[in-house]
Amino acid sequence: MTGSCLTVTVLGCGCSGGVPLIGGPDGRGEWGDCDPKEPRNRRTRTSIVMTGPDGKRLLVDTGPDLRSQLIANGIPYADAIFYTHEHADHIAGLDDVRPFNWALQRPIDAFGTQKTLDEVIQRFEYAFRPWTPKDAFRPGIAPHVVIAGETREIVGLTLNIFEQSHGRNTSLGFRCGNFAYCTDVVELSEDALSLLEGVDTWMVDCLQMKPHSAHAWLDRVLEWRERIRPRRTILTHLGPFMDWAEMQRTLPSGVEAAFDGLVFSVPV
Repeated sequence: MTGSCLTVTVLGCGCSGGVPLIGGPDGRGEWGDCDPKEPRNRRTRTSIVMTGPDGKRLLVDTGPDLRSQLIANGIPYADAIFYTHEHADHIAGLDDVRPFNWALQRPIDAFGTQKTLDEVIQRFEYAFRPWTPKDAFRPGIAPHVVIAGETREIVGLTLNIFEQSHGRNTSLGFRCGNFAYCTDVVELSEDALSLLEGVDTWMVDCLQMKPHSAHAWLDRVLEWRERIRPRRTILTHLGPFMDWAEMQRTLPSGVEAAFDGLVFSVPV
């Protein structure tokens, strides 16, 4: 894979409620500090697709906006799914992977911790029954347990997987060659920080400016960045108080805010 690139498509970079949140003075959305006239402030729930040099795609999380995200980005299917954790904003769109089965004519491999997969199976039991093409009315998912600390090859991509603190919960982060992804994280262990050191492009949770009990905030991300020293840091899981244009004006060089539909490549 020397000389090849991993392509990352940001399906969504918003917080659990998206931006804008439901509500607002006219019922058309609560924007917080985000300028509604800036299209990059309109954020669906956090998810990415990673496309390897061979063209195979790994979908990271299946949030509730999955259908519209895939259509907007021209992605007809993914070859497998990786779950960071079991919260609704990361799993609730699972039913929308049915077209993946139609395209591939097989069950879709889904990877996550035992805890995450147990929760997904509880909510979507019908998707985990044995699947054949005659079952095209429902998704067909084949679960595979991953363990923090292991290295796993998934659709040709090698993921170094680690556990993250997500407040009262845990989530999974990973490094894939020169790219690393850390959504829904508030604490990183020494082992995780060591693994991330020297990564080229790091995509990381940054919900807001002020400290939060379950999500990283800007000062914490910048502190981690001093240790990891990535060339490029891309903030995701952004809340309604994180205006895109204001961040672009004030963030340090090498740090930027994601937006839905952002596509970038990283040498692997």
